[in-house]
Amino acid sequence: MLFLRNIVLLLLSITVFAPIVLYTDRLSTFNSPSTKQDFIEDVTAFSLSATDTGHLNLLPQETSSVLKEPVGVVYTEDSTNTKNLSRDLRLTESREHASARVLYTTTEEDQAQRDNPIKQVTDGIKQGNQGGSILAKADSTSENVSAEDAIDVDDNDGRHTKSAQVSDQESHINATKQEQPAMETSSNVNKRGPILSDKQKDQIPSDSRVQRLKDQLIQAKVYLSLPAVKANPHLTRELRLRVKEVTRTLGDASKDSELSRNVNERMREMEQSLFKGRQIQDDCAAFVKKLRAMLHSTEEQLRAHKKQALLLTQLTAKTLPKGLHCLPLRLTTEYYYSNYSQKQFPNQEKLEDPQLYHYAIFSDNILATAVVVNSVTANAKDASKHVFHIVSDRLNYVAMRMWFLVNPPGKATIQVQNIEDFTWLNSSYSPVLKQLNSPAMIDYYFKAHRATSDSNLKFRNPKYLSILNHLRFYLPEIFPKLNKVLFLDDDIVVQKDLTGLWSVDLKGNVNGAVETCGESFHRFDRYLNFSNPLIAKNFDPRACGWAYGMNIFDLVEWKRQNITEVYHNWQHLNHDRTLWKLGTLPPGLITFWKRTFPLNRSWHTLGLGYNPNVNQKDIDRAAVIHYNGNLKPWLEISIPRFRGYWAKYVNYNHVYLRECNINP
Repeated sequence: MLFLRNIVLLLLSITVFAPIVLYTDRLSTFNSPSTKQDFIEDVTAFSLSATDTGHLNLLPQETSSVLKEPVGVVYTEDSTNTKNLSRDLRLTESREHASARVLYTTTEEDQAQRDNPIKQVTDGIKQGNQGGSILAKADSTSENVSAEDAIDVDDNDGRHTKSAQVSDQESHINATKQEQPAMETSSNVNKRGPILSDKQKDQIPSDSRVQRLKDQLIQAKVYLSLPAVKANPHLTRELRLRVKEVTRTLGDASKDSELSRNVNERMREMEQSLFKGRQIQDDCAAFVKKLRAMLHSTEEQLRAHKKQALLLTQLTAKTLPKGLHCLPLRLTTEYYYSNYSQKQFPNQEKLEDPQLYHYAIFSDNILATAVVVNSVTANAKDASKHVFHIVSDRLNYVAMRMWFLVNPPGKATIQVQNIEDFTWLNSSYSPVLKQLNSPAMIDYYFKAHRATSDSNLKFRNPKYLSILNHLRFYLPEIFPKLNKVLFLDDDIVVQKDLTGLWSVDLKGNVNGAVETCGESFHRFDRYLNFSNPLIAKNFDPRACGWAYGMNIFDLVEWKRQNITEVYHNWQHLNHDRTLWKLGTLPPGLITFWKRTFPLNRSWHTLGLGYNPNVNQKDIDRAAVIHYNGNLKPWLEISIPRFRGYWAKYVNYNHVYLRECNINP
């Protein structure tokens, strides 16, 4: 027993005293001048290499006279405590404290860290301050040096930005005193956000954060739909909260400048929640599958919304605004109460004078017709030579007449007619009138919800049921004593004098119009059914179309070539609507095929009723601008950019317009 006790004591002595001896020996070895010099060289080399490689500068660059020994360095096992590391790793502490410092080591890992203290410093900083504060870098020449790129923590998007410049023009003692303020300044820079150079600002899109927020919302919605995330109630509630917050922050913003100030905080919080979702659901296949399903669903919704938008636009175009509905009622009432029915328009002798400039306008829209007349007379060189022939339906005839009796067009001559007075225009003479009154045609227009109906809604506009729309094919019958007539739609605005059109040589053609073949959808094959042999045999599918709305017609040639009969023949052939859909342009293309003279494009510019990108130069040089399309200038859905051209010819202070609450 005594022998065993001695052995145990011996082993215990070795265990206790051996580390002390070894520790003392190593400490003395570390304090040797050669080792200290090696450490100084390591520190200097690391600082220089960090500068060369573009990484964060973690230690100030000093000369060998400053970094004389690594005193005051305490290595602890808690390498993640950045606060203690930054306090204990002050290499510029004075020498008198060197004897009070203790260097601990217990394991082989600590030994390796002690052998390479720079690695421990960098590891501690990376763990405790990822993308954190930026330490200033000073050189011995006392010149300003730019800091390296820093990562913006608030953005949380991995973008590198330029940090502020820090200068060091003081001695070693002053630099030591200024160390703490420099670190506080660097921290404030991170809180305020990154400082970008002009080049970087130009490269960053103006909506980068908006797109980032939208991407985060999509990711969050995908995670919320995955079973693994649904099984975690806490994460589900967190993600839903983040979605609400980000949605509220995003709002209707289209640029980063429109976002609220807390956008960085919201992005960071959302990214943290998404990271939790990735930890729970790391199956990329499930994520991709869900994204594909969402994409397919979104495409279906987009198609449905486009179809609904088209329907609503068509309904809006067909619907008469309240003010424009009020105006004819107010005018009709005033017409009969004020005994205007006995009044006549002046200068009636000019109505059949072929030497004057005659215009044909067929419309039931009083305000639109007034704009056409006002714009023509305002730009005419001699308004007294201009004669306007207006034809309206029986519902609006009295109101149209009353308007121009109260608002005569200056020196110009005006005539207002009722289409009901054209006794020659009946179903026995006009095949189109017979078709428009047929039950099949009415069913086609007013029962468009049927599955067998045509899908193109624009052909269902009830305006095609009005004979006013087809009256343009009967000009010689309406004006038997005139040689030339300029036909104008009621959705145009005249910007220049139009008298030059009467002197254009049509070279034996009947119709003078501006061609529209610059756009593919204005060619014959977009209006006519070329699968029908009759159409394919007689017409070219790639032939240029032309525009209705401003057309100069030679009525002498019209009568000579019997154009009205050509029109009637084709209408008989299209009784079942197999050659073209309803409207006036397709039969016009057919009727005036090889009988149309192309006018200079500056006479007529189209597209202001559907295309917001009409070239401004084309508008400025055009004699007539045309609001063809559904976005008419008198509707709220009109294109704001073009509304002013039309509104300038409307007197909104007129008593009737004020009473009907018609405003710009």
